[in-house]
Amino acid sequence: MVASLRRRMRGADDDGPDAASRRAAERWVERLGRSKGVLMKAGQLMSFVGFSVDGEYQPVFQQALARLQDDAPPMPPEMAAAQVEAELGAPPGEVFAEFEPDPIAAASIGQVHRAVTRDGRRVAVKVQYPGVERAIRADLANAELLATFFQIGGGMVRGGPRVDVRRLAKEVSERVGDEIDYLTEARNQQEFADHYRGHPFVRIPEVDHRLTTRRVLTMEFADGKRHREALLAGQDLKDRWGEVLFRFYLGSIRRIGLFHADPHPGNYLFHDDGTVTFLDFGCVKHFDPGTVRYMVDTAEATVAGDEEWLLRIQYERGGLDPADPPPAGATLGWWRTTLRAWTAPQPYTYAPEEHSTITRAEFGLRGPYGEFLRRWRMDPDMTTLTRIQLGMSAVLSQLRATGEWEGIRREWDRGGPPATGLGELDVAFWGEGAVHAR
Repeated sequence: MVASLRRRMRGADDDGPDAASRRAAERWVERLGRSKGVLMKAGQLMSFVGFSVDGEYQPVFQQALARLQDDAPPMPPEMAAAQVEAELGAPPGEVFAEFEPDPIAAASIGQVHRAVTRDGRRVAVKVQYPGVERAIRADLANAELLATFFQIGGGMVRGGPRVDVRRLAKEVSERVGDEIDYLTEARNQQEFADHYRGHPFVRIPEVDHRLTTRRVLTMEFADGKRHREALLAGQDLKDRWGEVLFRFYLGSIRRIGLFHADPHPGNYLFHDDGTVTFLDFGCVKHFDPGTVRYMVDTAEATVAGDEEWLLRIQYERGGLDPADPPPAGATLGWWRTTLRAWTAPQPYTYAPEEHSTITRAEFGLRGPYGEFLRRWRMDPDMTTLTRIQLGMSAVLSQLRATGEWEGIRREWDRGGPPATGLGELDVAFWGEGAVHAR
């Protein structure tokens, strides 16, 4: 597999950079679509983080990878039925009152079927591909595979951010490892559903634990606009959806110490009433109060423009060595760039072009913050948070969402008044001052 990926990069630049990039990307994505495992999941990660080809060209690499966001080649109906029977003890037609043989969605590890339970409830049944767990565990044991994958991806995207490919490979390995067992996903989803049940704008489908195993996950069926359709909606509605996403991701960390660690465009259903359904809880992070406190203090110091305080926070966390400090202004500059939604004049609009510029500035070792990045030892929690921040920012940028993001942060971090109408609904649901994780 590693040799094959490398071979596909050779001889791809004979018709000009735009054509070469498109051809290489299409071949690469075709390969990923057949992998049904670690590489496809890694490709999905890269597809929405904001990489781009040289400025004068369209982001052909990203366009090709974007096909991985919603669908993958499905398995035949008879194979899905056999997997359901193996896991639930009987054919789908006996377990369910109705079971649609053709999937409504297919992704890297499994595919989803509509069904109706014997007691008349509409459900979605996620069926894992046979043998995918064994294949993924073999991939995860191959340390060179993912590292080479990201190395090649970086080479295809000229001018993109520099990354530690082995660290990125390790992060993806851990995340995909969590997603193999649907019982783990069911527990994660149930935990979120218990916290958000009855919430005014966040919807979490309920899990049917009686019809869930390691390789079959049954949950309440939800319908709504997929990501690409949502992008065609009016801007007011997209702004509202953007605020819902922002409040769910960052508010969950601060309120309950939980993080849905997969801000992938295919994991949302958007509704015309401004609510959003969240899907795919295979990767969920739990943060202890000390880590949440670190996030809050870092944000406070950054917004205040207090570099001395910010450096002290990073020294105490172990991310920087006080014996080898970054150049003056570098630490504050990096964090103000990373947290631009809070440090920029409000209201702030997420935009794709600025997202790409910020991403390159954040992770370019030859960029304005290279000296800071060379000194910063990013711990595993920060690796996850930074990756998810990039993913969430990419989704909000595609929506071009405008909001009072700093006012929302003050609600959580300072106990400030609701900054928006959604904030009033949120406070009414959680209760005054209910930032439990801290």
